[in-house]
Amino acid sequence: MASFGLLVTHAPFEQQHAFSAYRFACSALSLGHEIKGVFFYQAGVQNANCYQANHSDEFNLYKAWAALSTQHGIALNVCVTAANRRGVINSQDAKDNNQQGFNLTEPFNEVGLGDLVELSQVSDRVIQF
Repeated sequence: MASFGLLVTHAPFEQQHAFSAYRFACSALSLGHEIKGVFFYQAGVQNANCYQANHSDEFNLYKAWAALSTQHGIALNVCVTAANRRGVINSQDAKDNNQQGFNLTEPFNEVGLGDLVELSQVSDRVIQF
């Protein structure tokens, strides 16, 4: 079986890319493959925004990523620079910048680009969505 790293560069509400990444992860896991981690970069960091308000009849991709991470122990890593530029911040960043709130919570983690390099080294393949 193969191991995959996923690179998500599109927001959950842009086209179908982020949803396709999620469905790929689910399918790969069901076939016995391993997902080494997911790295959210560029507009993809919006997937980690816990303040997303979906309509009741829409698929909630934020909750789906979180459940997948919890169920399978998959790291959901978010590029800190890309996230901060797009207003996706964790509690420490909010405190450091005197912000009233934060919208990046576990199981999503702020990391640097070095973690993407590491993901590519431990995975058989890295697939970008």
